[in-house]
Amino acid sequence: MTDRWSAASRPERRRGRRDGVVANTARGTPRAPVLQAGVIHGDVVQSAHGPPAPHPEVGLPFRTARLPPRAEAFQHRSIGAELSEALAAPPPARLHTAVLSGLGGVGKTQLAAEHAERAWSRGEVDLLVWITAASREEVVTDYARLGAELTGVHRGSEEVCAHRFLDWLATTPARWLVVLDDVRRPSDLHDLWPPETPTGQTVVTTRRRDAALRHAGSRVWDVGLFHPRESVAYLQRKLAADARRTGAAADLAHALGHLPLALAQAAAYLADRHLTCAEYLARFTDRQRTLASVLPEQAALPDRHRTTVAATWSLSVELADRLEPAGLAAPLLAALALLDPNGVPLDVLTTPPVLAHLRHVGGGAVDAERARDALTCLHRLSLVTFDPASPRASVRVHALVQRAVRDEYPADLGDTLARAVADALLHAWPAVEHDAALAKTLRANASTLIDVAGPALWSSECHHLVFRHGNSLGDSGQVTAAHTYYRALHPAVAHRLGRDHPDAMAVRYYTAYWQGEAGDTAGALRGLEEVLRDQRRVVGHEHPSTLRTRHNIARRQGAAGRPAQAVAEFEELVALRSRLLGPDHPLTLTSRHELAYWRGEAGDPAGAMAALEALLTDRSRVLGADHPETLTTRANIAFWRGRAGDHAGAVAALEALLDDHLRVLGAEHPHTFTTRHNIAYSRGDAGDPTAAVTALEQLLQDRSRVLGAEHPHTVTTRRALARWRWVLRSS
Repeated sequence: MTDRWSAASRPERRRGRRDGVVANTARGTPRAPVLQAGVIHGDVVQSAHGPPAPHPEVGLPFRTARLPPRAEAFQHRSIGAELSEALAAPPPARLHTAVLSGLGGVGKTQLAAEHAERAWSRGEVDLLVWITAASREEVVTDYARLGAELTGVHRGSEEVCAHRFLDWLATTPARWLVVLDDVRRPSDLHDLWPPETPTGQTVVTTRRRDAALRHAGSRVWDVGLFHPRESVAYLQRKLAADARRTGAAADLAHALGHLPLALAQAAAYLADRHLTCAEYLARFTDRQRTLASVLPEQAALPDRHRTTVAATWSLSVELADRLEPAGLAAPLLAALALLDPNGVPLDVLTTPPVLAHLRHVGGGAVDAERARDALTCLHRLSLVTFDPASPRASVRVHALVQRAVRDEYPADLGDTLARAVADALLHAWPAVEHDAALAKTLRANASTLIDVAGPALWSSECHHLVFRHGNSLGDSGQVTAAHTYYRALHPAVAHRLGRDHPDAMAVRYYTAYWQGEAGDTAGALRGLEEVLRDQRRVVGHEHPSTLRTRHNIARRQGAAGRPAQAVAEFEELVALRSRLLGPDHPLTLTSRHELAYWRGEAGDPAGAMAALEALLTDRSRVLGADHPETLTTRANIAFWRGRAGDHAGAVAALEALLDDHLRVLGAEHPHTFTTRHNIAYSRGDAGDPTAAVTALEQLLQDRSRVLGAEHPHTVTTRRALARWRWVLRSS
């Protein structure tokens, strides 16, 4: 086919034309507005008849043949109904463009396909187009083909033909739906967005969250995970509701993080191997196995999946790492892979240890601003979720993304990175835990790090985070949990470092310490005395850790009903610590505090008061008036004032102390609860049992909620409430 007309001229002896004689002729079918002639004789007359109009090569209704099939055991989701309602609404509420954004594997493509099939089957569209939009080239090629098919015009480059398709969409009265699936770069759609018309609708699926995807007439849906009941329903349908095989479906769904792609591939794996959900769960949770080893091989993937879960996010990570600041997103995600998937404080990710890791891996200078920018790169690819404007900004990442990232760690990275992340958590951990919510979040992150990378934290010695986590747990009031934590930790640390390593003995010490705080005084004493024997043998009688163990043995002796023995031991400890550490060392002051308390318990309340008042002066000078230990000294002065009979003075001192506890430690700190307990008790001692009962009832609710119903402090409050109720009834 030629783009020029073919023409021929007949030679004439004379110019012009004679009657009945045609001087110039053209043969063939004209296909362009250009005529080429060798010789022209006479006049040229243009015919009123142009080339024939092009005819469309397809008729409406028409749909492309490449819609993905519905997944087996497809789950109808509320977001799908919202999408269809918004696109079908009458003007002016009608939506022109819907963007389904989310992590790879959440089911965006299936939701788009559901909407497209529904609209087609109901006769709501005359043209249904599905385009895999992974690159600009793919979009242009498909647009160009459709432009030619719908108009019958093939002239021009692919870009020209692609815009011919968009022009057709803009002017046709036909109802159309265009789905652009898996848009990887918003810039790929520059000047290729389908037009907004009264009869058209566009659906985009993407892992991106870029602002470029948001414009007037559009709405972005963040597609999340399955609801737990959807996950269980999916597994039951896939496994034909076989009760024997689906008994642990809920537990498996939780372990898979309710990610649709993971559920589909796990179901295929266990079906191919005739496993139950419980049997598969045992394999999946085995840390010795990689994620890829418990998913189907490429040839066995279900529902026409192109990649396994283990490989699904590699492209997203690669794209995020190319965004500015280039090269930082991947190493930042590597650090996030060791932390709590439910929320990492943003401040942890901009600490000096994390910045040093990014500099080491990414190269070049890295400051907090560039680290935050790298985080936004991960957010834009839906690999993490965070809201920097929230008052308690935290970063969330799916647990399977974390596992896939950890599986790809180079051999020389894991241990080094784990210690760097531990350093970061310690750097972000406040010396005094004023904010209970922050402390809880830090503990959750420490717990995750210890769980997935523990051996790296005690390879040659215990990282201090190991102890900070356990003691924060106990200090928050979870004393039984702290005891359980240290008891479970000891075999791993002792195996790696040896039973006589100082850190292994420290783990044993804290195991016994929190056992005592949980109420088992006799068991704590036995454990502490065993540790003391080994410490004296290994590190010596005057080592700080040996003196710490003696200190707590003396406390437990007093608690066991032997206050005079406690006094004698603390007198010796105060002398030793004063000589070895100095009279103003915080540990020396701590032993003086215990000595004063047990003097009172041994029958010398006046001596206790005098010693505590002197200690208060020293602690205020050395530690500061708001230090928790200074506040504890004030609490004990008020306690002994009440024991000496000055109940009104005790109440006044405790109420002033409560204000400071609320300001410094917060309403839910165990020390705040203790002060409230002592105020209530002192009011009862002052002759107001009604006030005591009212205060203790409220305190019992709060302690039960925060500490648990069986916590020793909660039990103490319950007993005190029973006592003052009895006094009130008897009065």
